[in-house]
Parts: sequence; C-alpha cells; structure tokens
Amino acid sequence: MSHEHHAHDHAHDHGHAHSHSHEVDGITLAASSDASDSDLRPAEVTRRNLLRAAGIAGAVTAGMAGMTGVTPAMAETATATARSGNRATIRHWLAGDHHIHTQYSSDAMYRVIDQAQHGAAYGLDWLVITDHGGATHAKLGVDLVNPDIVAARKILKDTLIFQGLEWNIPAAEHGTVFVAPGANEVAVLKQFENDYDGSVKGASGNSPQNEALAVAGIQWLGKQVDKRRVADALFLANHPARNGIDSPHEVRAWRDADPRIAVGWEGAPGHQAAGLPAGYGPGSARGYYGNGPGPNSFPGYPAESYRSWGGFDWFTSTVGGLWDSLLAEGKPWSISANSDSHVNWGTTSRRPDGSDSASFNANGRYGDPVYAGSLNTTAGDFWPGYYSRTHVGATERSYGAVMKGLRNGRVWVDHGALVKSVDVRVVSSDGGSESLGGTLKAKKGSRISLVVTIAAQDVPNWSQFVPSLNRVDVIRGAVDPTYVTDRDTWKAPDTKVIEQTDTSGRTGTFQLRYDLGRVEEAFYVRVRGTDANRSQPGYLGASIDPAGPAIDVVGDADPWVDLWFYTNPVWVVPTR
Repeated sequence: MSHEHHAHDHAHDHGHAHSHSHEVDGITLAASSDASDSDLRPAEVTRRNLLRAAGIAGAVTAGMAGMTGVTPAMAETATATARSGNRATIRHWLAGDHHIHTQYSSDAMYRVIDQAQHGAAYGLDWLVITDHGGATHAKLGVDLVNPDIVAARKILKDTLIFQGLEWNIPAAEHGTVFVAPGANEVAVLKQFENDYDGSVKGASGNSPQNEALAVAGIQWLGKQVDKRRVADALFLANHPARNGIDSPHEVRAWRDADPRIAVGWEGAPGHQAAGLPAGYGPGSARGYYGNGPGPNSFPGYPAESYRSWGGFDWFTSTVGGLWDSLLAEGKPWSISANSDSHVNWGTTSRRPDGSDSASFNANGRYGDPVYAGSLNTTAGDFWPGYYSRTHVGATERSYGAVMKGLRNGRVWVDHGALVKSVDVRVVSSDGGSESLGGTLKAKKGSRISLVVTIAAQDVPNWSQFVPSLNRVDVIRGAVDPTYVTDRDTWKAPDTKVIEQTDTSGRTGTFQLRYDLGRVEEAFYVRVRGTDANRSQPGYLGASIDPAGPAIDVVGDADPWVDLWFYTNPVWVVPTR
C-alpha cells in the first residue's frame, strides 16, 4: 500500500496512486462468490480453485503482518486494496460534478446538452446526469435520457458524460449511483431503480427492513460488476446532513456493504446560490440546508447539523465529527462538491407552456426550455462547474480512470475557484511518500513530514474576481479501528487542527512543510484552506478547531464571500 518516490516531485498534475480498480481483475472475479464457474475463463477457474485451496484473504493479509498496530479491520481494508489493482501515476487532475438534473427530473428543466455544454465551458472534464429516481423515471426516464447522453458524448468529445440517477436511499436521504458507459448501462440502472429505490418500493420510512434494502442495493451493484454486466459502478451519498436522516450506523452499513461501490458523500452540497440575499437571490438557506429534525431523523444530531458551515455539510465541516469518526476507523470515505443543478440562478429560460406535472408523468420528461424574457434571481442553483468542483486524480482521461480515482480517494474539492491546484504528500525519513487517498508505510520511529504545494489563483473566477487563499489548516487524527463500539458514534476522539498557516499575499506556486514527528501509531492527515472571510470555533470547541468555517445564516449567505477547499486524507501506518 505504499510507493516510494522523492519528496521534490511536486508537479501540479502528478502524483502516485495505489489503485482500488473496479475494472474487475482475475483475482477479484475468481474470488467472487457471485460469479459462477461458467462465468469465468478457464484460467480464472484454475485460479479460483487455487484460491479455494489457499484462501485469498489469508494470503494477502499475511503481507501486513509486519505493520505495527494493524488490526484485523485494517488488514481487511488492505486486502480489498491489494485485490483490486496496481499503483499508477496520476497524470491529470480532472474536475467534475456527480450530481446534475435535467428535464427528466420532475423538479428540473434543462436538456442534457445544456448541462453538459455549460459544464464543459466552466472547466469540467467529467459529469454525471442524475435524474431523480421514482416511478416515472424508473418506467420512462432512465430509458429516454440515454440517447440524449449518447448524443452529448458525440458532440462534446472531450467531456466524459456518465449516466446515473439520484437514488432515493431506503430509510435515508438521496445518493448518486452511476455506472461506466457500456451496452448494459441502462439495463443495470433500470433494474437497480426498480428493485432498490425507496420511492419505487415504498421503503422511505426509518425501519430495519428498509435499511437492509439499501445495503442489498449496494451489494447488488457490486455483483453486476463481478458479473461484468458493467465495468464499474459507484455510490456517493448526497446532502447527507440536510434532514438528519442518514444516521451514523446507516452510513457505516453502506460503506461496509461493498467498499468498492460505496465510496463517500457530498462534503459540500449543491444549491449554493440559495443563500444569496433576497433582492438579487432567493434569500433562502445555503445548500437549502434550512430544515430541522423530523420523525425519521437521528436523535443524536444537534440543531446545528441541519445548517451548512462555510457552504459545507456539517458531517464534513466539523473537525472531529462524523467524517473524522469514519476515517478514524482506518476505512476510506471520500468527499465531493457538486452543483445539484435543477434550475439555475441568473438564467433567462423556463419550461414551455403546457409542460406541467401531468405531461411529465405521461411523457417522462418536460419539453425543451424556451426563452423566458426575464432574469431568474430566485433559483438556488449554479451551472455545473460555475462554483463547485470535485478534482479527481486520474491516470488518463477516461471513464474508468475517473471512477478509479474517486474510489482511491484521490480527491480534493473547492468552491469559487479558490486555488488553481493542491498537492498533498506525506514523506517519511526512510524515503517513502504518498499522496491523497494513499497509505504510507513507514518504519516505526521514522520522521514524517507533510508537504502541501499550492498554486494560487491568478485568473478571475466566474464571478469575475481573483480569489485569495488567506489560510491553510492541517487536521490530524489517530487511527484505531477498534474504538467504535457503538456504530452510531459520530465523534472522533483524537482528531484536531494541528497547524494554521497565514498564506495571505502568497502568489504563484508555493510550498508549505510541516513536521509531523516520529511515527509510532497509525494516523491520517487532511488539509483545508479558506479566504478567511468567515470563521468561528468549530462545533466541538476551539481546542479542536480554533477557527473553522462559520455556520451559514439563513437568508444571508453569499457563497462568493466564503470560499474553502478541502482535501481527502493521507494515511500513515508504522511498520516494525
């Protein structure tokens, strides 16, 4: 799980990755209990017989025997990693958005090509069309949208356009589900939606049976990959804290159901324009995070969890909170930032006359938008790429590489083009180095350094000003896979901000170096940055986060004056 290279290799678009490839290799397929012998090539049948005799988990886990403090849970994670592919060099940071709606959603209006053209114009390399799951979409929309996606792929040859859907997770919130393009992309999505969507199945309520259906849906997606029906599939939870109904134990259950499929959540929701003050905006809550507890909400979440903080979801923005609680178990969980585009602020289009809910239910779509003759200042969304971006480290510009990068956790996210690029590496005195999503194995007692290379923004963003990165924060947490005895735990016992660096006035490409001391126990480190316009002590107190994002004010949360970037973690594990 480690890779050695020199600490000075800090080109903007280069890194090193260990792969969690979901392009099914022979070992994964042969080890799969779902794939029958008839599904395998002769060589794979032979390999399966060998695995049955020897035991794949034992063979791979044995390779971690020299790692200090490694528990069976961490070894299991390493086993999954080792099964899934080889390390590869990051050659591109590809910006994208995995949460976008079209005229095939009952509450949206744009064509696929409208969303894709704007995404490409605003700098996105990849995007996912995720119309709402439900009876009409399952019956009509999932089929009807595909020709539009295929056509857009031909028109915008340099933009990777995935087909997905927004899953009504049984007993929980929404989530993005998408698959790699191929002959069965529609068939797999349609079967998944009909069999596992909470709305279609009447399984929205909070019950053990509905929670089990969500787990079964994730596992079913993994089986479709094992059977080679699709080359890859991913699930990420959307706006997870918005209604308080994604309980900690449900998130852990999704993650553990199939870590190849369930890889993360929106660290920052869409609808970022919703907080623009009335007069030139909707005057609502940023991200539409303006709700409170309901009958299905988890009672352990405080009132503050229903608000965004600096435009980010409380699960992610709270240092030592639920995201860190998941990471402290030593299991990957990624973040993203997306538009959730339905109807966009500042546009001049509308649905055509006669295109109402009745016609939508009958036809599975609204008519193509028409010119409205007026400016929409009450919509809460931005076009894809206009404000929020998810940057994925990829070996090449391909669908498979984007999905692999998401699974690997090679991800950082930003708002308002706060910076041009971020490179995060941990380096050990014994010569090892790893980047975002990676695990550095270092000899116990070796000294660990964190190297953060940032290219400051030098061109205007889409609100026509050049953002200024004025502070960078380093967050560190211990890894102990045994600390969670209650799966509804949402606090990490050790995670805190360990450094805050004033970067105001820094231009060009600059590097920040931090001494993390000598490694004795497993830990992770992650980084965030801000324009520092709005800060307050974190929810868990100033001793944990002295100056984190401020809670957003409902009706007065201009997103352009409160910009942040967040990175995924890098892990460090000592060896003997």
